[in-house]
Amino acid sequence: MTHLFHSAPAPIDPSPGSPRRRRFVLAATGLCAAPLLGACAASGNRAGTPPQTPAPRVAALFAGRIDDRGFMEAGWRGLERARAEFGISATHVANVEPRRDLLAAALADMAAAGPDLVVAHGGQNNEACADVAASFPRVRFVVTQGAVAAANLASYDVLQEESAYLAGVLAALSTRSGVIGHMSGIRVRPGLKGRAAYAAGARAANPSVRLLTNFSGNQDDNALSRRIALAQIDAGADVIFTMLNAGRSGAIEACRERGARQIGNVVDWVKTDPAVFIGSATADVGMGVFEAVRDLRAGTFPSGQVRRIGLSVPGAVGLTLAPDVPPQVRDRIAAVTADVAAGRIVVPEAYDGVEFATPR
Repeated sequence: MTHLFHSAPAPIDPSPGSPRRRRFVLAATGLCAAPLLGACAASGNRAGTPPQTPAPRVAALFAGRIDDRGFMEAGWRGLERARAEFGISATHVANVEPRRDLLAAALADMAAAGPDLVVAHGGQNNEACADVAASFPRVRFVVTQGAVAAANLASYDVLQEESAYLAGVLAALSTRSGVIGHMSGIRVRPGLKGRAAYAAGARAANPSVRLLTNFSGNQDDNALSRRIALAQIDAGADVIFTMLNAGRSGAIEACRERGARQIGNVVDWVKTDPAVFIGSATADVGMGVFEAVRDLRAGTFPSGQVRRIGLSVPGAVGLTLAPDVPPQVRDRIAAVTADVAAGRIVVPEAYDGVEFATPR
């Protein structure tokens, strides 16, 4: 487990005679009402400048590497953006194994320090965060890419499945063999929804396409991802959609060796290697972290709700395309994008087809 800490703002002096405490109590109880604002300002700050509100304290948990060039790094960048734009005091913990007991222990340690907000990045935190939030009612919690809510708990869900649906359309229109692949690791809800959407998009574009789909149990193992990609290519797949984190390099190597194309996710992998990546299902999953902090500062934190962010929000999700994608495919994807954003296409969340066995 990796712990990184950043300086927190000076705490409010709890002594009864403290001027900081007096200002805090007055603001909290509403005694400094509109008719008295001038008097309050004059007595509280003789220089005429308003008293400073302490920056929110935010603690974030990343169950993986923040340099994975994927999901975890995107979440960390959302936290850094919030730090830069809002001046928050932030700490984070990384490299926690995604087991419910370990996640809960890390979240409880963070909450015990008394931050204003605890961010649990990724749907693998759903159960653990719900458990811990119930034990710390005075702390707000958020699960990004989550599906849980309570009195002090909200979820922000950037709809990766909408960009995954577009990836399915691209794969079905690009395959020459009629066989496409899908690779992921942990069976968390966002990944399962993404797989279902990819399968549905492919079927809508080409009902006869054959899908090979695999959840290996590991997002970060490059030797494993290379082995699975090679096995899918040997089984006929010539386009593979990879929903991986640090383990993507193994799949890239396999595709490059065998001349298969890949569709990335989260970030724009086309920019990195357009010869391998025919497209990338982008999803700014860090937006959930940023929006949660913004809502906290604005006093609009959506406790008890799941806030969803999809194609209708500019910059949230989309599909980038390699230069060699033909115009007719681009036009088809643009039309489908508009239909999904407008709600004319409803992206399914469940898949009940066969799965591709993990090679040993």
